[in-house]
Amino acid sequence: MIRVFGITGWKNSGKTTLTERLVAELSRRGWRVSTVKHAHHDFDIDKPGADSFRHRTAGAVEVAVVSDRRWALMNELRGEAEPPLGEILARMAPCDLVLVEGYKRERHAKIECRRLAARDTAPLAPGDPSIVAIAADHPVGGSPIPSFDLEAIQAIADFVEQATALSHR
Repeated sequence: MIRVFGITGWKNSGKTTLTERLVAELSRRGWRVSTVKHAHHDFDIDKPGADSFRHRTAGAVEVAVVSDRRWALMNELRGEAEPPLGEILARMAPCDLVLVEGYKRERHAKIECRRLAARDTAPLAPGDPSIVAIAADHPVGGSPIPSFDLEAIQAIADFVEQATALSHR
C-alpha cells in the first residue's frame, strides 16, 4: 500500500515551503518520505553540456545518471501524454509516505495552502472533497475542515500522520 498525501494550492501559496518543511519534520520523526512535484510548465533538471543532457537531446527516452552518492532517472516524453500520478507512484521505490505537491485534480487526501500574497486567493476546499485541511498565513473562519497556521509544521505533521494512518511499528 502506498500512502499518499498531497499539498495543493494556487501559485505562490506556500506549497513548496510546506512540502519541504513536512519532509524534514516527518524524516526527523523516522519516516522514509518521498515526493512527487507536478510542474505545469516546461522544466529541466539537466544542464546543457552535461553528458546526460547530451544523451537526452540526442534522442534517448530515458537517461539514468548514477554515482556513489545518488542516482536519477529522467524520462523524455517525446510527444507522449503526461503520465497519470498513479503511473509515477508505481515507479517509485518503497517508502512510508509520498508527499505529492500539486496535482490539484487528483483524488488523494490533501491540504490546501493559502497565502494572502498568492496569485489567486479563491478557496479550493469548498469545491474539492479530497481537501481535508487548510494551512494558511491568515485566519480561516467558517471552514468545516481543520485549519492550521502555515508555520505550525509539527501540528500539520501530526495531522498528516493521522490522516495517512502512519504509526511506528
